[in-house]
Amino acid sequence: MKLKVLFESASGFALFDAHGIDEIGQNTEAVSNSVTDLNRFGKVVKLVAFHPFSSALDALNQCNALSEGIMTDELRNFLELNLKIKEGKKPKFSLGLAEPKIGSHISEETKIPCQSNEFVLELLRGIRLHFDRFIKDLKPTDLEKAQLGLGHSYNRAKVKFNVNRVDNMVIQAIFMLDTLDKDVNSFSMRVREWYSWHFPELVKIVNDNYLYAKVAKFVENKSELSEDKILGLTEILGDEDKAKEIVEAAKASMGQDLSPIDLINVKQFAQRVMDLAEYRKNLHEYLVTKMNDIAPNLASLIGEMVGARLISHAGSLTNLAKCPSSTLQILGAEKALFRFLFSF
Repeated sequence: MKLKVLFESASGFALFDAHGIDEIGQNTEAVSNSVTDLNRFGKVVKLVAFHPFSSALDALNQCNALSEGIMTDELRNFLELNLKIKEGKKPKFSLGLAEPKIGSHISEETKIPCQSNEFVLELLRGIRLHFDRFIKDLKPTDLEKAQLGLGHSYNRAKVKFNVNRVDNMVIQAIFMLDTLDKDVNSFSMRVREWYSWHFPELVKIVNDNYLYAKVAKFVENKSELSEDKILGLTEILGDEDKAKEIVEAAKASMGQDLSPIDLINVKQFAQRVMDLAEYRKNLHEYLVTKMNDIAPNLASLIGEMVGARLISHAGSLTNLAKCPSSTLQILGAEKALFRFLFSF
């Protein structure tokens, strides 16, 4: 049976006749040895027809259809015109393609037997290597530009149109939230240690890290803290008694005095901690909103944070939906489980 080969390039469809098969047989090694030599390979395949794409958009549409295993009307017309298929008669040839998926669709629609094996792939490799030699009016630079433009357009379209990755923002947000929690806690402890040299009594009065940073920024130099600042401290803490306690503690504080430049650095660092804490709060609100948009049922069942962690752990919302209940049961306890197993 004769073999026709369909080659899909960035510039158009090409149909080749593998007319030298009788000499070498279905021998993949023989084709591989002849690929690099155009004189030898030219005896194996012969160009039958070439159909150029009308525009870059047409090339992108054809590429998208081929990647999904769909034969377009343009490809069907090209094959029917050049293969001269007669209705009711079985073709005396087979069509070689790179993708078995598109071959199945072509076979169903046109009844042309298709094949995709190592022998066909070697033929296509040789055609791809010498393609600009087979098409007389096609320059190598034109082919490279077409390949580069189609590659960029195809990848750009795939990145934009990815319905399965709507949960990617949730995964990134929960990772960022965990990182911020560690950073805020670490920086808050550093503010406490740094400012405690100046005002050690403040640590026992204010336990919250965020409030401690705000108070440290507000107070700055403890020696300048007086009764008239009780109102400002009350607005920060929400407790007048604590505000008065801070003022009284500042009067009898055992901490050392800091230079103006040291106080400026402590104040700036406290402001950075406050900014991070504010951003962490805004990110949490964003994550809650995002979870209610993409997985409202999951958020209602187990909460936004736990749901986001499960999605992140599973890799995607689709993967999580496919997990059996036995897998979900150990997702949260995976680290503890492995720690227990390796303890023996």
